[in-house]
This record gives sequence, structure tokens and C-alpha cells, in this order.
Amino acid sequence: MAVAGPSRREFLRWLAASGTGVALSGLLPGTAAAADGEIVVIAQVTLIDGTGSAPRRDVSVVLVGDRIAWVGGSGQVPETGGARVIDGRGKYLIPGLWDMHTHGADLEEIVPPLHLAHGVTGAREMWGYAENRATRDRIERGELLGPRIVLGSGIVDGPVTLLEPPVLQVSTAAEARAAVRAEKAAGAEFVKIYSYLGPDEVRAVADETRDLGLRFSGHWPYKLSHFETSDLGLHSFEHFFGVSIHCSSRRDEILARLKATPYDPAAPRAFFDLARRLEFESVSTYSPGAARAYFGRLRRNGTWHSPTLTINRVVTQPAETHKLDARLKYLPADIRKSWVAGIERFAPKTPAEIVLQERYYQETLRLVGSAHEAGVGIVGGTDCLNPYTFPGSGLHEELAFLVEAGLSPVHALKTVTGDAAKFLGRERTSGTIAAGKEADLVLLDANPAADIRNVAKIDLVITRGRVLDKTARRRMLDAVEVAANRPVTNARLRSLARRGCCC
Repeated sequence: MAVAGPSRREFLRWLAASGTGVALSGLLPGTAAAADGEIVVIAQVTLIDGTGSAPRRDVSVVLVGDRIAWVGGSGQVPETGGARVIDGRGKYLIPGLWDMHTHGADLEEIVPPLHLAHGVTGAREMWGYAENRATRDRIERGELLGPRIVLGSGIVDGPVTLLEPPVLQVSTAAEARAAVRAEKAAGAEFVKIYSYLGPDEVRAVADETRDLGLRFSGHWPYKLSHFETSDLGLHSFEHFFGVSIHCSSRRDEILARLKATPYDPAAPRAFFDLARRLEFESVSTYSPGAARAYFGRLRRNGTWHSPTLTINRVVTQPAETHKLDARLKYLPADIRKSWVAGIERFAPKTPAEIVLQERYYQETLRLVGSAHEAGVGIVGGTDCLNPYTFPGSGLHEELAFLVEAGLSPVHALKTVTGDAAKFLGRERTSGTIAAGKEADLVLLDANPAADIRNVAKIDLVITRGRVLDKTARRRMLDAVEVAANRPVTNARLRSLARRGCCC
């Protein structure tokens, strides 16, 4: 129930007098926002604010409409009258989570509600096309309940590619520049590059994005080293591809072999398989000096890593590992079938392959921890909608893997809250719990700083100031399950699921 009459006005005057009203002028008495926005007080909660700071006990957070209006000690909050008060005693408040590598937002009855039900209030979509641009716009207009979406370009790759349409294939620098301009005009917020993009084309993308005020991120383009790509301004490497090679005493030899090996249009996957095999083998030649030089270069350049440990864990385990996952009921049958087929392209099959890929994955975890210790920016993402990588709940797995890699639970949370916002250039409005920020929050029943798995113990989710309690979230999940039993009509997503690749 909203505060009525004088009580509401007095409460808003207190907010103004507290010093936060200057930043929230639209919420001050007499404005439309003050008249219409619901006041919500989350009282006496333990706060984990997304900055990396230790948890703070006995904090209250005041929301007015879709903004955080005040954060402070519970004893400072005056009588709230008819405000909606949420009892935070024994609970833990964290910022809404950002999944920084997602796909499939335009499966509107499945993916957006799964994100929100699991506390994911923001998503970086890594393959832009008309359908998910339309989904993003519907969410922003309030026509569809879903996370905030930062949407990339179509994937820009070379004339040989592992992908199916709508991949943007370019074979010259001029074509690469034209692709960047077209994607900017279509509404892309950054450009996504892919593995087989040639060196001249990568340089053209770097130049054109810089000229247009965009960033570019993506896969390691095999014909350039990470050093060269980072020097060109790549914002983030996705999936941790090639890191073990760049931390190997055989780095130069391996990179020279990859550079000399041509892409085969008749068998495009052959080069990918070669690169993966060399990655798996490179863990046996780890060099501390090479690793220091590598991570130091990326830190100085401001290049981040998005290691997507969730999909990396899936594809380095035997194919049958995840086939009985209870969450499969939330995915349509054709996607489930495609996952069964897709995982076979990656999963180890022989005992020797299982041992090799397990060793590679464990080394990946160690190197993620080393990157974090070296000051390289890390953002958490899942690559959801690839095999057995689930929207929403997959990010809880990603956080657990980051902790396994050596990050503290509080710093793992920071990768998908405060650090995610910093990476996206949204730190003034998102990512942490402070006055003036967007009211995207998750209230937990247990302490994630003690055990990161407690991030799954959600009491309620707040998205743009709207409170989704346990009943509302249960209804959302039930509706997703019903929708999953209907045939998928979205051909674009069927194609995405059919590929089963790390995108």
C-alpha cells in the first residue's frame, strides 16, 4: 500500500532533507514521480552492495518508484506510514544480477522470465538481430516483463565461418567497416567479432568502432594473438579461448602454427578442432613468466575477460552428464533435442579425452583466478541457450565456478553487479545499491558471502521497482513450463539451438 496524504509528503520531505533528494529531484514532493511512485522500504536487512565491500548489517533501503531513494542505518528511518515495508531481518540484499553473455531474449515466453525469476535483472545479449532488438524495445516500453538488455551487433566473421545466418560475413576491410556502420544504425550497442575474422578486418572493426564511439568484444580471432587484439582495443575476450596458449612456454610456436594453417571452406570446423586440441595440450607447458606478461598487457590495455565457465564446464564433461537436469522442463522439446545433438560435438568421449579436457578445465579455473589476482577485469556470463546452459539459474552456477576459481563470494558477486555495470559504462545508474541507482535488487534468505550457492535462495526480486515475491516468481516459472510444452515457432532460435556452439 502506498503512503497516503501528509504521511507520504512528510516521508518525501525527509528523503529530500537527508541529502539524497538532490540526486532524485524527480521524486521530490510536488512532482509527478512523487505522486505516482510506490514507496517501498526494505527494513533491517544485511546489505551486500556490489562494490566488493563486506556485508553491512541492520541497513534499510528506501525505493521510490523505479529508483533507490535512500540507503542507511535502520534507526534513521522515520515512521513510514502506509509505505510497503518488507521485513529484511535475517535476509540479505544484493543488487540485481547481470548475465554478461546471453542469447535468445526473443524467446519471450521462456528466456526473459527465467532470467528475472532467478534474480537476473540485466543481460548482455551477444548476438543482435531484428527479433531480439524488438524484444529489447518491448521491455523498455513496458510491454514485456524482462531484464534490461544491452544488445550487441550481429556476429561479424570471415568468409569461412562455423555459424549460420544471420552471421555477417566479411572478406575485406571495407566490408568490415560497412558492417559496423550498418549495425550501429540498427541499434547495436557494441560490435561482436568471431573466431575466423581476418587480421585486416579486425583492424577495420577496431578503427570503425572507435570512430563511431562503440566498443568491440568477442572471440579470439585466431590469426591475431591476444596481445595484438587487445592492443587494438578489444573490450572483452569471450569464453577464455586461447588463454592457456598465451600462458604457455610454447606460445609463439603454437600461434605461428595457427597463423600458417588456412581455413578450409569445405571443412570449417577442422580449424576450430585444431585450435581446441592445441589449447588442451598447452596446459602442460604453463609458464609463470608468460602468464605475468600476458595478464599485465591485458590489464594495461583495459581488456576484460568473460570466461563463461558455465558453458566451459558443460562442454568439457561427458555428454550424458546433464541429460537428466530437472530444469530441462523449462525448455521447448526441439531445443532439448538440439542440446543432445549439440553436446556431442564438444564432449570428450574416450577415457583419454575425458582426462585431457578435465585437466584443461581445471587449468582454466586456475587461470581465471590468476587473471583476477593480476587485476584483469572479469565479468560473469553463461552463454545461455547453448547446451545445458540455462537462462537465469545458469548464472548461479557461474558464480559458484568463479568462487571455485579463487574469487571470494563477495568478489564473485561483484563481477555480475558492480563490475558488470562498470564494464557497460552504467556505473552511475546500475550495479550497486546506492541512492539514485535503478531499483533492481534481489533479497535472499541466506548469506551469499558465506556460501555463494545461497544466491539461489531467493525471497524476492525487484526489477525497475516492481516487486516479484515468491508467489509471483512461482507463477512465472509455471507459465514458462506451460510455454515450453508448446511448439517453438521462432526459426532464429531453432537455428541458434541447433548449432550448439559457444557464441
